[in-house]
Amino acid sequence: MSQIKQGLDINDRLNVLLIESNQKTSEQLSFALNDSNYRIDHISHAGISLLQEVEKIKPDIIIIDIDSPDRDMLESLNHISRVAPRPIVMFAEHEEDSATINLLIKYGVSAYVVGDVNKVRVKSVLDIAMARFKETQVLRSELEQTKQKLSSQKNVEQAKRWLMKTKDISETEAYHSIRKMAMNNSQKMDDVAKNILSLANVLDT
Repeated sequence: MSQIKQGLDINDRLNVLLIESNQKTSEQLSFALNDSNYRIDHISHAGISLLQEVEKIKPDIIIIDIDSPDRDMLESLNHISRVAPRPIVMFAEHEEDSATINLLIKYGVSAYVVGDVNKVRVKSVLDIAMARFKETQVLRSELEQTKQKLSSQKNVEQAKRWLMKTKDISETEAYHSIRKMAMNNSQKMDDVAKNILSLANVLDT
């Protein structure tokens, strides 16, 4: 599944996938967004496979207007959030319980709106959802980079300790040994450390 377009901006022309259970609502949304940069080119009905629709259409933003999300819908949202995240706006006639709302947010819903569709506010809701999505993606990216950095540091530390123990060398010498191997083989120190730890696992068993 493709990721949302890189560098997407709310001023770009944005493809919208609308999942709805009420044709009147789809007409209201289409009318409300008629003069905006949001284009509802694809309208699908509740009960379809959301994953298949997203894979086929590759929308920039998803609008869901159904009475209550079923288990398949929740699982699809969870999958999209993990594999191909994009902004998701949900309109609901009645408010769900707090547990379901928290689950929807966890599964990538950027905005949850209860009540009749207000044509004056629709574009603002989508703009806010886009901005919130972009901010969340930046935070996720920073968190992932931090996790990778900590994991790399941990691998290098473990590899150093093994070299110090088996070769009877100092910590500085072990570090420079890993660094030299990385430079000689055009590898990252983390990759060299992983190779050393794999070797250590074989020799120590």
